[in-house]
Amino acid sequence: MSRVGIHGKGELSIESLLNFMRANERFKEVGGVASFLGFVKGFTDKNEKVTSLELEAYKERAEETFRKISEDIKNRPGIVDCLIHHVTGKLSLGDLIFVVMVAGRSRKDVFPALVEAVERAKREAAIWKKESLSTGESYWVEYGQE
Repeated sequence: MSRVGIHGKGELSIESLLNFMRANERFKEVGGVASFLGFVKGFTDKNEKVTSLELEAYKERAEETFRKISEDIKNRPGIVDCLIHHVTGKLSLGDLIFVVMVAGRSRKDVFPALVEAVERAKREAAIWKKESLSTGESYWVEYGQE
């Protein structure tokens, strides 16, 4: 496990990420961990019924972007650690897609840092998604714009 990563379906474990974070020698400074867990949802932003999602990534570039974001977040006052992980491949409704965890001294430190990390990862990472609809139609969506 590492601070950042691109994974296949079923390879990402929230428990493993939390254990990795807790193994950080600075974890004794942590008063809280905030996390964002993203899942495949059943409807598009236009309220169309989704049957599945396919995600692709330029793995090396996406992980490099996640590393940069993680380092930027870790350099904020009161922040101890930041993990960013994403799943790719063909996914079903309810599957885990995206995990961001931020550890810090207090909730006042971690919540704004978590929002920034999630928004930047969605906006900056080289990841693409294809939505398949109940109508049989499918199309690629600009990731982070939904």
